[in-house]
Amino acid sequence: MIKNLLLSLLFVISGLPLFAGEGMWLPLLLSQLNEKEMQSMGMKMTAEDIYSINKSSLKDAIVHFGGGCTGEIISSTGLLLTNHHCGYSQIQSHSSLENNYVENGFWSKNRNEELSNPGLTATFIISMAEVTNDIMKGISENMTLAEKQSTIDKNIESIKKSYPRQPYQDIMVKAFYKGNQYYLFVTETYKDVRLVAAPPSSIGNFGVDSDNWVWPRHTCDFSLFRIYADENNHPAEYSPNNVPFKPRHFLPISLDGIKENDFTMIFGFPGRTNEYLPSESIRQITDLSDPAKVAIRTRALDIMHKYMQTDESTKIKYVTKAARISNGWKKWQGEMEGLKKTKAIEKKQKFEAEYNRLLKSNPALQAKYGGVLEELNHNTIEANKYVKISEYSVELLRVNIEILRNYSRLDAIVRVFENNGAAEAAKKIDELKAWAPGYFKDYVRAIDEDIFADLFKMYYHDIDTAYHFPRLDMLAPDQPGYTEKVKMLFDGSPLASQTQMDYFINQSTENVIKAIQNDGLYLFYKEMLDQYRAKVSPKVSHFEKLTEEGMEKYMAAQMAVFKDKRFYPDANSTLRITYGKVNGYSPRDAVKYEFQTWLDGVMEKYIPGNYEYDLPQKLIDLYQKKDFGPYAENGRIPVCFIASNHTTGGNSGSPAIDAYGNLIGLNFDRTWEGTMSDYNYDASICRNIMVDIRYVLFILDKYGDCKHLVDEMKLVHPRSAKKPKKAGK
Repeated sequence: MIKNLLLSLLFVISGLPLFAGEGMWLPLLLSQLNEKEMQSMGMKMTAEDIYSINKSSLKDAIVHFGGGCTGEIISSTGLLLTNHHCGYSQIQSHSSLENNYVENGFWSKNRNEELSNPGLTATFIISMAEVTNDIMKGISENMTLAEKQSTIDKNIESIKKSYPRQPYQDIMVKAFYKGNQYYLFVTETYKDVRLVAAPPSSIGNFGVDSDNWVWPRHTCDFSLFRIYADENNHPAEYSPNNVPFKPRHFLPISLDGIKENDFTMIFGFPGRTNEYLPSESIRQITDLSDPAKVAIRTRALDIMHKYMQTDESTKIKYVTKAARISNGWKKWQGEMEGLKKTKAIEKKQKFEAEYNRLLKSNPALQAKYGGVLEELNHNTIEANKYVKISEYSVELLRVNIEILRNYSRLDAIVRVFENNGAAEAAKKIDELKAWAPGYFKDYVRAIDEDIFADLFKMYYHDIDTAYHFPRLDMLAPDQPGYTEKVKMLFDGSPLASQTQMDYFINQSTENVIKAIQNDGLYLFYKEMLDQYRAKVSPKVSHFEKLTEEGMEKYMAAQMAVFKDKRFYPDANSTLRITYGKVNGYSPRDAVKYEFQTWLDGVMEKYIPGNYEYDLPQKLIDLYQKKDFGPYAENGRIPVCFIASNHTTGGNSGSPAIDAYGNLIGLNFDRTWEGTMSDYNYDASICRNIMVDIRYVLFILDKYGDCKHLVDEMKLVHPRSAKKPKKAGK
């Protein structure tokens, strides 16, 4: 007890706290690292209830949905629950003018109405094992990075071939702790995943862009699928003869809801975090990278919104485009504010001071790792010279200016012609013909032209003249006549209008190539792209390589120096557990957020005809009649709640699980102030946002008339049960 107390004091004094709620932990290590802490926070399960290879456990109900989100199995007949935004592309692909499932929702009344989705997969993790020693065979310290990676790749392929598995299973090996450890995963991927139900976007994406990354939240962000298998319950391609999948485990659903300080657990596949970066990397993000991207997107969004506010048809065309640009723009602002509010740079510096003190006190470690941190910070400072030009180049060429983004299509035609001849280029031209109508249907030249003019004026003034290029100087953004010159560039572009495209594309292949090569905007695009590839990209790649090498050493050094500290690996799209408690937070002075929202708040936000806050009449009627079924709490329908679970992209669709292993909610977002948790988790403001499972059931049952789907599930009341109920098996 005294030893543990001293360690706790050391962490607090040295600025090295590990907050309850922080961490994305490997399920197979819970018994060693987390079980006692989780139980002290209120969990009633054991580590083996969560992860086991000897019996069914919670991990058998969790799937990697479509390779980018998480889903969970909630019935003995393969029902799969995930977010609406995770299933959106499937919902959209099945929609038509006659059956607009995006606008009206989709509600299958029986299994014959469930819709197949070619290419959609659901992957289970069957088992995990550390294989570091096998993967690192033949590695020596004098190897170059390329030689080391080549050896690792060969070892990975070797172990994939030899590791025991069933014919329908796959092997995946991933690096952890910046390449200092490796874990192997045995997986099963099901390829027949059918759409079962989804609410209309007015419910499943209520609040759209304005509420994105925001609390309080009122979104019922869910969709429902079903996994099908062959007659042996094994993965199979789609077939009408396939049968509903029988899971090893499924999650019962608690109707008891949540209370403040309840234990919560998120199980899923978080995408990418960087929690162990040094102080100068955090400074680079806060002072250079994020501000540059935010400034560019602020101007682009201002122009879009100006046009959207004055014309309804333009608003419809640009809603999705603006939301795509706004998603990162909003996140980066919250990230910057969160990093500054929690003094992330200062915390890293305190960590580094303690790290250096302990390193110098150990001659063996000093000999091995001395100078690693200093070199890493030095290289980051040197890389800062290229951050702004890199961010500007990517944002202007690939994100915010639609016409420039699509010049890559014309450039591809030219390259294919030069490398493979006219016949292959003609195929690319045919692809362009097929693509063009969809592009022009939602394209407004005036918006793109204004964005182009404003962003290149920013580029001209903000970026060092060493990165100006001749055709930019010819435009002379600081001189009268600049906008007229921009207009002339657009006038000559085949990507500026359908009429210009039709004239351009209905020529011989050779003439199409000549037209591209003589197009002024294409030449402008090529000059900027070629300059980026010659002057910027090599430098960026150089410092990325140095950072990768340095972080591998620094991560190993941290774990050696702080040998009594628990280190969780950064997210890398593998199965993880994170846990915390239901609670509100205070983002700023005199502001305190509660932990729960209600259907009353949905109605308060309701604006008839508004694309973000409109509501279906049926939901309004249900609310007014108080027709809530068994899903209400004290006469009100709960909608969303927050907790201190450490999540990131990829956790979309992850189940929120209570102390007994029951489903209580569905993770779908983070609070704006806590988006910096990818670099610096802080329990004071980091919250994940979940839709309450009772709201999902209410929409399924009362709005979607899908009581038959609710009847497939196992509904429980753990608070009133005499004994904790095990998850469904």
